[in-house]
Parts: sequence; structure tokens; C-alpha cells
Amino acid sequence: MKILLIVGYRVFLHPLRNFPGPFAARFTSAYGTFFVWRRTFHIDSLRLHEKYAGPVVRIAPNRLIFNSATALQDMYNNPKVVKGSSYSTQRQSAKGTPNLFNTIDKEAHSKKRRIIGPVISERSMRVFEPDMLRQIDAFLLRLLRSSRIDKFVNTTPPCERLAVDIIGQLAFGYPLNTQNDPTHRVIVEGLKTRGRRSSLYFFWPDLKILEPLFNWIEGKNTLDGLYRSVRTMIQARMAIPKDAKHDFFALASGKLSTREPGLISKDLWAEAVFFIAAGGSTTSTALSGMFFYLSRNPDVYARLASEIRSTFSSRCDIRAGHELHNCKYLRAVIDETMRMSPSSLGPAWRSQDPASIAAGEVFTVDGHVIPPGTQVGSSRYAVQHNEAFFPEPFKFQPERWLSSEDDSPEDQEARAAMRRAFAPFSLGDRSCAGKAMAYLEMSLTIAKTMWYFGFKKTPGEAGNLGETLGRPDEFQLYYSLVVENDGPNLVFTPRGEHWRDLEPSDSTSL
Repeated sequence: MKILLIVGYRVFLHPLRNFPGPFAARFTSAYGTFFVWRRTFHIDSLRLHEKYAGPVVRIAPNRLIFNSATALQDMYNNPKVVKGSSYSTQRQSAKGTPNLFNTIDKEAHSKKRRIIGPVISERSMRVFEPDMLRQIDAFLLRLLRSSRIDKFVNTTPPCERLAVDIIGQLAFGYPLNTQNDPTHRVIVEGLKTRGRRSSLYFFWPDLKILEPLFNWIEGKNTLDGLYRSVRTMIQARMAIPKDAKHDFFALASGKLSTREPGLISKDLWAEAVFFIAAGGSTTSTALSGMFFYLSRNPDVYARLASEIRSTFSSRCDIRAGHELHNCKYLRAVIDETMRMSPSSLGPAWRSQDPASIAAGEVFTVDGHVIPPGTQVGSSRYAVQHNEAFFPEPFKFQPERWLSSEDDSPEDQEARAAMRRAFAPFSLGDRSCAGKAMAYLEMSLTIAKTMWYFGFKKTPGEAGNLGETLGRPDEFQLYYSLVVENDGPNLVFTPRGEHWRDLEPSDSTSL
């Protein structure tokens, strides 16, 4: 009887009853959770927006998703808004200590941001760049050696390992060396396991009760391995002086002022897990995506290769600075990849600030008055495939990001609207602090790869890895808090004699 009363209320009397959406989503979170479990929530969100022909869909009894640029601003760049209650389900370590991702309180988040922000700022990246370049060179050397042995290379594992090795150095100055040694590769798989479970809890918090069941079914070896590797890094870093290296530990464990101490030990553990997850997975997805789209769009590939190889005169010139910044087409390729294959697929849930509710203020998203307590969000995939902002949304067109002297006022307005709908790092004071690091890592990796190699799609069936069913020109992503992908398989060919710069001096032949 109680269940019938709840269902009746949610369907006929609930404040969200007049919002469009599937009937099942009105009375149970199981509807949306099914898509999360199937890892297709981003695709299904886009489908639902198309089906209901509007910017808003009720995806759960108390949740709405939007796909407009106006909604992005109203939800993510709004002082009346706080992170939704779903974030409290993401505290799996350090006895529930919140990190930068799942901290709901605005003041606490601002403090963490002030502590962590300098670690991944543009200024910090200038100091850290030599370490990043060494890891990228190791990535290129693995490609070189793999190209000698194998018929093709699946680019996802090397991209994942590169990203993890870079973030290990930036976090704790620790050589994870996953590109050459399997010892700490469990970090990659551990992040994926944690991400898949967390995405379920994030959408339907009641499912957190199933954690022991998941541990029994899947075992805890992968997660234990992840936490063991993180513990190893922390302990190794704490054994040497704080100022011995330029890394997260040195900057985050210090003091911003006499009134604001750095992160204490339990906070450090929580932030470390998030720091590695955020920095170790997002860029790898974008890198694999770029390899996919470049290998399937020969005109784009040729134009980018020409830009890279004509801009730089030697490998030593490929570094942060004026020349790399002026590679406009490279930046357009990166942006178009992040539009089509965003590294975050799910809604970042928001709700009205309790203080705003108490003050009697109205919370409006794209013209819709949102009842207090409702969680709202958007799938970046759905917004960035909205043809109202991105004509031919499934076509890879880096040129759409480039302005021209011949642009008409209509062209300029269309590009401005497109920019408003493009939020790969989110918006506002809760946006991703690692934007500078991500762009530098992606720019250097792709530029140096195209300096040393030519590459193309693998012939035959193996070359289809990474293609989306029904849309072979789209890179397939699997929904999770840590986005997953596989492929593409590519054939790499060393370019001229440039490969000799990568090999040790005693190497004389391919």
C-alpha cells in the first residue's frame, strides 16, 4: 500500500509531474539507472531530448536533465546553486573525507580549490613541463618499439599509462612507470572499477548498500591494488623533504596563510585518489579520441601534420610557448575531439542552495522554475551534439572552431553560441581546475607524435575497434564517472630519421 501511495504521488501530485519524460522515470530511479548500468546514459540522454523535442526531460522522480546553452549557465554558473546530494555518495576512502570533487559546502570547496589550484595552474605547468616531456618521450619510444614488433597498436592502453605516469609525477613526484613496468598498472583498472560502481551510486544513492555484493562478485583485488599503489606513492613522498620536488604534495601540504593550513593527512589521502582519477583518465580519453578521428579524416590529418611539421624545426622546439600556442588547428582538433568525445559524460548534479530557498528566491533553468530539492544537470554529450548549436553534430569538423576575416555577423553569432554550449571543463567556480594541464598534455603529445610518426587505421576487421555501432565514424565511449574506451588500432610508421632521437645512442637500426 505504501509503495502504491508513493508511486501515485510521484506520478500525479509531484511538483515535477508536468515535465516531459518517460512514464517509468516518474516513479523510479531504476529507469535512468538501467542506462547507467548499460553504460549508455549519454546516448540515451540525447535520444530522450530528441524524443521529447525540448531542452528538459524528467529522468528520475526528482531529477531533470537539460541540453541547452542557457541551462548550462543557469545550473553551473549560478551563485544560487550547490552540488547535489548525490556527491555525498562518492566518499569511498579516508573514512568518508570529502575531496575537491564531492565537497558540497561552498566554503570548504573554495578552500580546497585555493590549495589545489596552484598545483595545476599555467605557472605550475611551466615548472613541471620537463617531467611531462620525459613521460611523453617514453610514450613515443613505446610506440616506436611496438611498431617494430606488432602489426598495429591499440592506442588506448598506452594513452592510459601515459596519463597515469604524468599524474603520478605531478601528484607525488613518484615514478609509477606503468609504460614500462606492470607493477602499478592496476591503478588504471582500479579507477575503472571504482568509476563504474560510483556512477551507479551517483544516480541512485540507495544502491550504495550493494557495495559488499559488488565486492563479493568482482573481488576487491583491483581496488585494493589501486589503494595500495596510492599508499606507496604517499609514503615514498612523505619520506623525503616537502620541498624536494615540485608536486601536489609540496604545494598542498603547505600553508596559504597563517589562518589557512594545508591538507592534513586524511584529507591528503582523499585528494590524492581524486587527483589521480581526474588527471589520469580524462586526458587519455581525449588522446585516444584524437587518434581515432585523425585516422578516419585524412584531410584533417594532412592539415594538422602540415601545421606541426612546418611550425617546428626540431623536436626540441615542441614545448609550451609561442609556437605551440599558435598551432590554431591543433587546438581546433582538440576542441572538436572534446566536443564529440567528452571526457565526462554524465550530469554534474546541482540543486538550489538551501540559503537561497530560505530567502524565498526562485531557481530558474532555461525558463523553467525548478522546485526546491530537485537535482538538475546535463550530459555534455547531449549538449555538444545538439544540432541547434552544432550543425552536423556527428561530423568531425575542427574548422567549426576557427574564425575567419570573411565571417559574416551570422557566422560570428553562430560561433559564439557554439562556444556557450561547449563546456568540456564545466563552468563557474566548480569547473575543472586542470584545464591548463589537460591542454598542455594533449597538445604536446599529439604534436610530438605527428613529428615522429605517420599513422593510419589498421586494415581489416581489427581496424574497426573503437567504432560506434551504427555510426562507424564516431569514437565509442562507455558511460562511467571514469569514462572508458577501447581503440583505435593504428599502424604507426616512423617518419624519416627522426626516430633516432627517441632511441638510446647505441641503437642503429629499425
